[in-house]
Amino acid sequence: MSNFVVLFWSLGIVREKPVNPHPVPPGSPSPYPANRLRTMPLGERPQERLERLGAGALSDTELLAMLLRSGTRGQDVITLSSRLIAEAGSLAGLLAWHEADFRSLRGIGRVKALQLVAVMEVARRAVGLPQCESPVLNRADLIASHLNPVASGLEVEKFWVLSLNRRNRLRKRVEVSSGTATAALAHPREVFRSAIREAASAVVCVHNHPSGDPSPSAADIQLTRQLREAAAAVDIPLLDHVIIGRRGADPLGRGYYSFREAGLL
Repeated sequence: MSNFVVLFWSLGIVREKPVNPHPVPPGSPSPYPANRLRTMPLGERPQERLERLGAGALSDTELLAMLLRSGTRGQDVITLSSRLIAEAGSLAGLLAWHEADFRSLRGIGRVKALQLVAVMEVARRAVGLPQCESPVLNRADLIASHLNPVASGLEVEKFWVLSLNRRNRLRKRVEVSSGTATAALAHPREVFRSAIREAASAVVCVHNHPSGDPSPSAADIQLTRQLREAAAAVDIPLLDHVIIGRRGADPLGRGYYSFREAGLL
């Protein structure tokens, strides 16, 4: 092996060809389906299409194949990508998958599963970033839509503070606590410390319910009262406290609960 190949090996650019412990005798039919990637015209393979046309031209399967980089013995990367998307229902469905879900598919081991989990978390966070023009968050439905990509699929409760400017546009979103499957502990001091640091003109508090039911607990109601009192003390309006759930698990079918709309703020 030349020095160049050793260097590329260390960078992960090339891999040693795996040894087949059960070689197929010459002339015998292969026990595995045809490799779809090898049968594609060179110019139609995902990497060549990405270089020529850009990422927007690639299908969901092709984009996932670029992340996986390689398939497994008997299963090329295109087939593996297609199976992942089919099992999850869509590319977006993979956002809720965990290591065990990825490893349930033949050919995905621990390292690749963890890489995919990390990619999905990056995607979740990137979708939740503010656009060039920060969104207006003065209604519960707008707040829920903004946080849904971040809260979707979480198995623990998290609590966020949204600091707004005078036009009720987002200045900064800060996660102030991450709790358990049933509780996210947040103290008014931490909430308004973040708001004061960002020179917020108003704040919105948001937390999720992993169960999907956004109905407030007694602890949620008590915390909201404390937040209301703290907001008055520091003279920073608390526009709303919104709980994010899922439409299917919400008795009202909305997927969120607003303390403002309920008349508790």
